[in-house]
Amino acid sequence: MELLDYLRFLGALAIVLGMLVGLAWLLKRHGHRLSALGLATPQRADRRLGIVETMGLGPRQRLAIVRRDNVEHLLLLGPDGAHVIESGIGRDA
Repeated sequence: MELLDYLRFLGALAIVLGMLVGLAWLLKRHGHRLSALGLATPQRADRRLGIVETMGLGPRQRLAIVRRDNVEHLLLLGPDGAHVIESGIGRDA
């Protein structure tokens, strides 16, 4: 390969990466407008459900704290499903 081929490759790579960065910026900035088209999910401040924290125990198991309203639940997630370890944990202020 010649030097010109390498330069073309690097130029094309820079263009593609620039397009990806531009798309990410566009979705972050105008996501609420694009949600009507099904292209992005708007971020709502009044969400009732969320994942607070996760921790991997092994290659196939994970602990997760899930928040619903102001109550948190500790779950063990694995290939055989999800198991509730502790429920009704009050959220610290």
